[in-house]
Amino acid sequence: MSIKNCIDELLSFNLDKKHNFSLIEDSKITSIPQENMQKNISNSLNDNITLFSKIYSQKINSDIVIRNFLLNAKGKQYNASLIFIDGMVDSEIINRFVLTPLMHKNQTNIGNFQNSFISQKQGLNYRTNKKINLEQSILESLVSQNSITTENETSKILDKINNGFTALFVDTLSVCFCIEAKGFKTRSISKPENEIVVRGSQEAFVENIRTNTSIIRRIINNENLVIEQLEIGKITKTSVAYCYMKNIANTSLVEEVKYRLNNVNIDSLTSSGILEQLIQDDSNLLYPQLFATERPDRTCNNILQGRVIILVNGSPYALIAPAVLVDFLSSPEDTNLQYQYGNLARVIRCIAFFIAMFLPSFYIAITNFHQELLPTDIVFAISSMRKSIPFPIIFELLIMEISFELIREASLRVPSPIGATIGIIGGLILGEAAVSANLVSPLLIIIVAMTGICSYAIPDFSLNFTIRCFRFIYTILGYTAGFLGIGFGIFINLILLSNLKSFGVSYFSPYVPVGNKNTDSSFFIKPVWKREERSSFLKTQRPKQEEKISMKWKY
Repeated sequence: MSIKNCIDELLSFNLDKKHNFSLIEDSKITSIPQENMQKNISNSLNDNITLFSKIYSQKINSDIVIRNFLLNAKGKQYNASLIFIDGMVDSEIINRFVLTPLMHKNQTNIGNFQNSFISQKQGLNYRTNKKINLEQSILESLVSQNSITTENETSKILDKINNGFTALFVDTLSVCFCIEAKGFKTRSISKPENEIVVRGSQEAFVENIRTNTSIIRRIINNENLVIEQLEIGKITKTSVAYCYMKNIANTSLVEEVKYRLNNVNIDSLTSSGILEQLIQDDSNLLYPQLFATERPDRTCNNILQGRVIILVNGSPYALIAPAVLVDFLSSPEDTNLQYQYGNLARVIRCIAFFIAMFLPSFYIAITNFHQELLPTDIVFAISSMRKSIPFPIIFELLIMEISFELIREASLRVPSPIGATIGIIGGLILGEAAVSANLVSPLLIIIVAMTGICSYAIPDFSLNFTIRCFRFIYTILGYTAGFLGIGFGIFINLILLSNLKSFGVSYFSPYVPVGNKNTDSSFFIKPVWKREERSSFLKTQRPKQEEKISMKWKY
């Protein structure tokens, strides 16, 4: 035997038994199609339990609970069953207020069951005896729970069970009692994580839509607040609510929001970010067209301005419609400060916006095409710094920009204690090493660092992504044609933004078209006592929000 054959025999592996694997055809999977499912339940308990057991695959589903018991009512015993999802209900509520009164014999469910009613008629009291059937007895006297409804359609009963209700089936009755006994765990209200302010509310939305609507109700203590709810997703049936003031919001805006939500035809909806992409006007543009916030105070301020708020169950963010460009450059803290401070902060953010988007492209355009714009000493300094750099300036700039984006993403994905370490390593060690190795010039490190700092000054996360994308586009245009390429990119960008609308509102409102500048949505905010009118581009039912003299104590 040769050495080659000996090595092959020692290192080779032959599988003695072959395993053939193939996916099962859809037709072989036993399930009940939606169109073949019986519409109404029957009056036979066994048939109903068999149906729902098959729908939920109860034999293999570990969290589907079917509790069979004997129900005492009207001196008789009936076979009954409870169906609920373990983890979605409160077991204490089911034990105390459902099973105990139904199973134990007491004065409510035994006796002659001739229920007496005292009525008032023509000033005289009299008694009438009326026999109550089993369904009324369960609803009115046996189950001591505040929220209980009856359903006979299979699809509606499934929706109730999936939302945390408990379904009660009783033999001889062709109705199901849906008892609200929700008890799933939710995150408690905490501080905002992404929209941090020094002076303002310190509570944020959570994933439970009912908790979020209750926060809004608590802040806007008015009967004109309307919270309508619908379900989106043929599989998930996610609860979505849209909120507005019926005496302030434009009815056309409300109808447009309702129309778009009702015409979203998808299988699943799990977050507000997915819904935002499905209902925005133009999905091809990089600019955000709906404003997302986790702050209830900011949400309520926009509701009172006449906008519509969209909440998605399972998402701690509210979507504000419509949204304009000025909204993404404002912070919820601006209105809590003196108007001089708020305007100064907005000017600083506006400067940061332009620096973060155009500084690298201006640098590469000047160094490549327009050196005459710089003083001679600075030109010589840049040339001396780049003398030992072997790469073209575009390659040098892209290396640093991509490295900065990698550091940013790494600091977001790693655990919090390590995030600061990655920032230190990337900012100090890698930057210093790149300069020492003559890979990049020191001036470029300053350019990239300044760009990154300015991008962090933008309050909105979505607009920050837009700036990051356009920064690379303008950098390539600046390297290709200098200021001419940058100007061409700005021209195309302005044309696209001028045609962009958010739920019928121009993205450059209130400046294009020209509107009322005495609004909160203009770039420069007015003093509180001069914010007499709401945003004119919203065309609200109540344009005026305060009197001409609001401080009556002073005048």
